[in-house]
Amino acid sequence: MENDKAIGRVRKSYAYFAENEAHGKSSLYEELATAVCSDESLIDFVVRLPIQKQQPNLVFAAVRHLFGTPENAQHFSELVKFNREPIRKLILERNTQTNEPGRCAALLPALSMLPQPLALIEVGASAGLCLLVDRYGYDYGERRLDPRTRSEERAPIFPCDANNLTPAPAQIPEIIWRIGLDLNPINLNDPEEVSWLETLVWPGQEARAARLNTAIRIAQQNPPTVIKGDLLTDLHELVTTAPRNATLVIFHSAVLGYLQSRDDINRFVSSITNIPATWISNESPLIFPEFTTHLADPPPGGQFLLAIDGSPVAFTDPHGQYINWIGHECDR
Repeated sequence: MENDKAIGRVRKSYAYFAENEAHGKSSLYEELATAVCSDESLIDFVVRLPIQKQQPNLVFAAVRHLFGTPENAQHFSELVKFNREPIRKLILERNTQTNEPGRCAALLPALSMLPQPLALIEVGASAGLCLLVDRYGYDYGERRLDPRTRSEERAPIFPCDANNLTPAPAQIPEIIWRIGLDLNPINLNDPEEVSWLETLVWPGQEARAARLNTAIRIAQQNPPTVIKGDLLTDLHELVTTAPRNATLVIFHSAVLGYLQSRDDINRFVSSITNIPATWISNESPLIFPEFTTHLADPPPGGQFLLAIDGSPVAFTDPHGQYINWIGHECDR
C-alpha cells in the first residue's frame, strides 16, 4: 500500500510537470515526463530515490550530463535501464540549483519600487547569478533597459513579456552591496560545476542557454560573494553585516521547495518577518497557500508567485520570461 502511494505520487508529479511546466517550453522534457508516468521501469527507478531527489529536472539533467540529450522517450528509458547506478549516484550527489539569471527580469519591477540604494541578500543563491541584476539588460517590449554596471563581457538581454499592470522599471536600481547564502555554493571557476549549470537548461531552449553562458562569464569576471550557510540558522548573522545606508532586501526564487518540511518553511517565514528588511519571494504558490487565499481566481498552474513582504503582486514564469502583475500593493 505504501509503495502504491509512492508510485501514485511520482505519476502525479511527472504528469504535472509535463502539463504545466514543460508544455510549450521543452517538447522533449514533456515527452520524457509523460513517459515516466506509464513506464513501470522508469517509475521503479524514480520511486527508489529519496523523495527530495525525485523531481523531473534533476533526473533528466543527470541523464543528459552523463550521456548527452536523449533522442526521445524510448532512448531515455534505455539509458536509465542500462545505467541505473551511475545515474542514481549523480542524482544523489547533485541538486538542481537552477541558477536562472532570467528570473532577474521578474524580480526587477519589485526591486525598482524600493528606496535606493539597495543592499541585497539572496538565500539559496547557488552561484549568485541573480545577485548581478544590475549587470544585465532587459527587454519588456515597450521598454528596454541597458545594464547599470558595465562589464567587459557584453551583457545578456533578458526578454520578459509584461502585462499592462506591471510597473516596468524606468531604470535599473543602484545596488551598493550584495551577498548570497547557500548550502552548497557553486564555484564558477570549476568547469564541472559550470557544465552542470549548463545541463540544467532544458532541451530546445538554446537562447536561454546562450544568455546563461554570458551571465556566467560576467560573474567570473566580477564574482558575487556567496557564502556557505543555512537559511534557517545563518541569515540573521549575515543581516548584521549589511550597510545601514541602503534599503536591505532579502530575496529568493525557487528555493523553499527544497526545505525538508512545512515546519521548516514556517520557521523561515517567522524568522524573516522579524528582520528589518524588505522580503521578496518568487516561489511556487504551493509554498505559500496563505498568500493567495484572498485572490479572486486560483493560482495558474506552472507559474511562480511574486510577493513583497508576504503580499502577492504578480505571477511569473519560473525562468523569468513573463510577469503578470496583479496590482495588489503596487503603490507601496
